[in-house]
Amino acid sequence: MKILHISAECYPIAKVGGLADVVGALPKYQNSKKDVSQVIMPFYDNKFTKEHTFSEEFKSTLKLGEIEIDFRILSLNNNVLGFDLFLVDIPELLFKDYVYSNDDTERFLAFQIATLNWVLTWEKKPNVIQCHDHHTGLTPFMIQESLKYAKLNKIPTIFTIHNAQYQGWFSHERVGLIPEFDFSKVGLIDWGGSINPMAAAIKCAWRVNTVSPSYMEELKKSANGLEWLLNEESAKCVGILNGIDTDVWNPEKDTYLIKNYSIKTVQAGRNVQKKWLCDEFNLDIEKPLFAFIGRLVGEKGSDLFPEVFRNALINKDISILLLGSGNKEVEEQLEKLKEDHVGNYNAYIGYDEKLSHLIYAGADFLLMPSRVEPCGLNQMYALRYGTIPIVRSIGGLKDTVIDIEEENGFGICHENVTVSEIIHAISRGLDLFQNQTKFKKIREQIMNIDHSWDASAKEYINLYKSLKG
Repeated sequence: MKILHISAECYPIAKVGGLADVVGALPKYQNSKKDVSQVIMPFYDNKFTKEHTFSEEFKSTLKLGEIEIDFRILSLNNNVLGFDLFLVDIPELLFKDYVYSNDDTERFLAFQIATLNWVLTWEKKPNVIQCHDHHTGLTPFMIQESLKYAKLNKIPTIFTIHNAQYQGWFSHERVGLIPEFDFSKVGLIDWGGSINPMAAAIKCAWRVNTVSPSYMEELKKSANGLEWLLNEESAKCVGILNGIDTDVWNPEKDTYLIKNYSIKTVQAGRNVQKKWLCDEFNLDIEKPLFAFIGRLVGEKGSDLFPEVFRNALINKDISILLLGSGNKEVEEQLEKLKEDHVGNYNAYIGYDEKLSHLIYAGADFLLMPSRVEPCGLNQMYALRYGTIPIVRSIGGLKDTVIDIEEENGFGICHENVTVSEIIHAISRGLDLFQNQTKFKKIREQIMNIDHSWDASAKEYINLYKSLKG
């Protein structure tokens, strides 16, 4: 079976969020003697493309409305990713030092058109095309309805929703950018009076999946306007939980760590990381360290952190460390907190990949009070490294974390995103930390949990095989 993944992000080439981690890992785990999984994405002007070499696979032009644009398909030389990587090079649209911007309609539509123009020339077509999020959402429609791609319309398409909050809306005034189709079918791309790539994909893809079973059910009740559509199309919808790349996220081999460790050496290994963090950020190694890694946006519940931290830090027996960026007002408040809580609180505003690995390996608890969490990978990374997650029970967090009061429980869960519930969850973490026998037992337990891509990759393959092109 030949699988083609189409995505705007893929780790380690270009990463904004969890989408990149999924697309950078799933194809690797799908590849086998019988299956070939490949990725195509835009060619960006970034660190990865500067440091690697590429070969030209194909060269042509595409029409974006009335404009003709040159493009190339490049392949990565000396590929060590575990899958074939192809990149669409459109200098004036895609070769930028950013992934997303305010002209994404043209950018990602051109990317999709170039990809399909190239696939048309393949002697052996893919057995399935998997499209990731709204940036590729018009691909199932174009394959099904655009006259130019009639030869591709027997290829099954899968649409994966990583985050339904962002749907790629644009005005019907720009419908001419889409390759010619029978205009009586324009309703397939419309939702609420706009062209909606995510809605179009839900209507036209052969199957739709979300990145956790709970998230699929939640979207039927709250999907930023797509609730009715997802209920109407529920027969072709399924939730498949993401995994993590256990080659990259492995405390025994992680090159970012100061000292590697295993379950047998977890205490000594993690103490080294925690000491480094506490020395670097002026915190007390003897106190439980609560951490957050992620975007400072409402979806993550991080807009409540200034008030949560002010209240939690009244108790001088805890330390808090934050790594993230986003809302500028929240950033400023979190920076200002440093002045009032020297020795108990610190924050790194921005993102640093090495620091994130060190926090997973050195913090005692990871905070994830998300309002929306389609799957969540951070909690899986934390479990892999022996850090106990404190989560709001929603989406993938609900599917992957069991509260310590439940049978075989290992995490701390709360139901609502409120200041009081988050503070209460932190206090429960402090109580657990003070019971070191139980704390260490749970730490060993969570490091044994398997959230690798193996099982999920097989679920996708089985989904593909259930379709007939």
